[in-house]
Amino acid sequence: MAVADGTSERAPGPWSQAVTSLVLVGMLAGAFWLVAKNSAAESTAARAPATCSTEAPSNAPRTSKDGTAQVTGARLCQALNRADLAALLGTPDETAKSANGDDGSFGLLGADIASPSAEVEFDTYTVSVSATYDGSPVAGSGAYLPAAGKRTFLGRPAYLYSDRTISIRFRLDGKDSSTGPGVPVRALTVALDAADSGGSFGVALWRSDGRIPDDEVLLRVAETVLPALDAWGAGA
Repeated sequence: MAVADGTSERAPGPWSQAVTSLVLVGMLAGAFWLVAKNSAAESTAARAPATCSTEAPSNAPRTSKDGTAQVTGARLCQALNRADLAALLGTPDETAKSANGDDGSFGLLGADIASPSAEVEFDTYTVSVSATYDGSPVAGSGAYLPAAGKRTFLGRPAYLYSDRTISIRFRLDGKDSSTGPGVPVRALTVALDAADSGGSFGVALWRSDGRIPDDEVLLRVAETVLPALDAWGAGA
């Protein structure tokens, strides 16, 4: 004889099935939304343009011994790493991969010549801007610049010329390292002031694919970036 224990099994009714389905659909929708949100956040972070390196030098203005105002590498980086730089280069969908400034210098006839610079790298182009406080007029530099073309840039003496980057090859064990010519560069050097009393600004552009950069692109960048510098107005 079977003894009943007071419980019974019953298949879930249609309303119970419907509620369960709605709960499952809601949970799945929430999960998909969370995944999509996280993916979008990661994508946005991946596309975020590089900011000027925190290792960059001070942004405080400097002056040379003769009282000439000098721009810093940090200020050059801020001026170059513009939100519209990719559009100026003709590659508006690209974002900056790296951006940095440097307060470099070089020795010349026993003197230490300030030569601050900044560089911003994209997938297609790399752009650099610099200033050189060597006291030399730009008008006399054409003979030393390869394939130089004399011109006037925003009312100041200037030259457009060709150059090359330096290619460095090395092995992981540190042996058999070598250097050689890299990709073609198009560059502009322009006087610090309209009177060409000495020193220069420079803007250079090169492509990762090794093609020769377009001068129109170079000039478009220079015409936007250089006048934004306080040091440009100081030399008017």
